[in-house]
Order: sequence, then structure tokens, then C-alpha cells
Amino acid sequence: MSSQLVRTEHVIEVLPPFRLDLTVSALRRLPSNQVDVITGDGSYLHAVAAPHTPALVRVRQTAPERLSLSIHADARDSGRLDAIVASTARSLGVRRELDRFYRASTSVVWLAPLAARMRGLKPPRYRNLWEAFVNAVVYQQVSLHAASAVVQRMVAMFGTRLLDGDSAVTLFPDASIVLAASDDTLRGLGLSARKLATLRRAGDAIDSGALDEAELESLPTAEIASRLVSIKGIGPWTSAVILLRGLGRLDVFPMNDSGVARNLALAAGEAAPRVEDVTSALGDQRGMLYYHLLLARLEAKGETGSPTVRPD
Repeated sequence: MSSQLVRTEHVIEVLPPFRLDLTVSALRRLPSNQVDVITGDGSYLHAVAAPHTPALVRVRQTAPERLSLSIHADARDSGRLDAIVASTARSLGVRRELDRFYRASTSVVWLAPLAARMRGLKPPRYRNLWEAFVNAVVYQQVSLHAASAVVQRMVAMFGTRLLDGDSAVTLFPDASIVLAASDDTLRGLGLSARKLATLRRAGDAIDSGALDEAELESLPTAEIASRLVSIKGIGPWTSAVILLRGLGRLDVFPMNDSGVARNLALAAGEAAPRVEDVTSALGDQRGMLYYHLLLARLEAKGETGSPTVRPD
């Protein structure tokens, strides 16, 4: 049976305030990201693995409380459409309630206006645990741009590229595809031997079920962190990034991050406080500080995009 691609339309109800452009900007980190793409008309484009052919998803914000999804998928995968919609909603954090963060941010003089400008940002998360591991391990102790270049080379080599009109997006490659490659091939992407070994251990843990994402979802943050750091090569910083960006835990913050320190100085100015003082003020919403500092840097470069609808 030959494949037939069909396009279906779907709606996701979101909890305002929500801004698609800000949330995707926080998810992808840099405009060069080919996995999470913002198109010229403000749509969000990404690909999702499916049994027969990767599905291409185009997301537009059509109202403060509504997203419109167009899914281009193999007709044989029609039973997966609800799961693709749910995965997109989860990745964009559309139902996350952030009132406590907004209240706490008012106690931090420099953060309050930044939070007001970025109102509508929801905490995004990667689509699966493997993608979170890659985007945490590769970013260990190197610059944002250097790490991004390694990830993009990996994506280009092993991912599946899809076209939608004039736009292109690449499906993030599964662990089985990446880790089937030789060490020499993966080191040629810019991975150090240590990071490669860590990713192989993480892939084994996921494949064996020792790290099961559904199980982790039900556990307290501290217990998940303990499991993560039991993997050689995963320290407190990497664990915090996986918890925040992979599992959506806002009660963590990646400390001792030089990029965070630079972004804090940019956002807070000459009187930049200690990160510890700010995270203490934000309590269990401290993870939102990470995303706001990231967007402060993107805002300074004009890379945050613009809303397609006025947020509530």
C-alpha cells in the first residue's frame, strides 16, 4: 500500500495569557534551530515521529485562548493524530498556570517589567526524554552557539527533513538512530568522548526502561534528580536542565551557569543581584527565571518574534 499524505485541522484551547512566539523562542534557544521553526508568518513548525511517515505540524495562534494546528500526516497514521495534538500542547505548556510566578516576580524590581513584557510566555519542554538529554549534555561547559552547532549537525545528519511550502523543518532523531552510529562518526560532529559516553549511557537507560518518562512524571522532583545524577556524566546542572526543559519542573534552576550570569547582568543592569537571591524570592517558580533571562538576551537581539494576536 502506497502512502497517502492528508492534512487535518485541529484546535488547542490554551490558558491565557499565552504567546506562541515567546514560548517557541524559549524552546528553540536560537533562530538557527531547524527542529523548532518560526516561519515568516509567525507559525510554529515542527515534526513528530509516527509509525509510517513523520508528521509535519504547523501551529498558529488565532486567539488569546486558542491555537490552530494543521497536521500533514500519512493516512495510515490517522489513529495517532490525537496523540500528536496532545504532544504539541504539552510541549508548549498551554495549560500551565503561572499566577504564582507573576505575583512573586513583583518582589524583584528588575524582573517585574521583564515579566510584564514577556507576559504570555509558557514553560516549554522537549517532546521526549532523549531530546532533553541531548540538549542538556551537549550544552555542558560550552558556549550556547558552539553547543547549538553540534546539535544542529547531529540533526542534519540523522534527522528527517520535511518541507511545507517554502519552509523546512527536521525531525529530531531518535536515540536508536543516533547511537547506532560509530564513535568516530559522532565525535566528528563535535561531541567529546565524555559527552558521547554519557549520551550512550542515557540512551541505554531509556531503552532498558530504567528511565521511563511516564514513571518519572509521577515522582517528586528530588527523586527524579537522584535518578538522573546516578548516570555517570549527569551532574546537578545537567539534571536541572533535564528537569526543567524535559519534564517541565519549575522548582529547579540550573545554577553555576555562565550564560545565566551574563543574561542576568543584561536583564538587571549594573546592580545585578546574586542568582541565589532571585531564585529564593521566586520559590518553586524559579524555573521561570531561566526562561525570562533567555528571552531577555533574545529580546536584546530582536529575536523574540512578535505576537500574531494580542495576548490577554
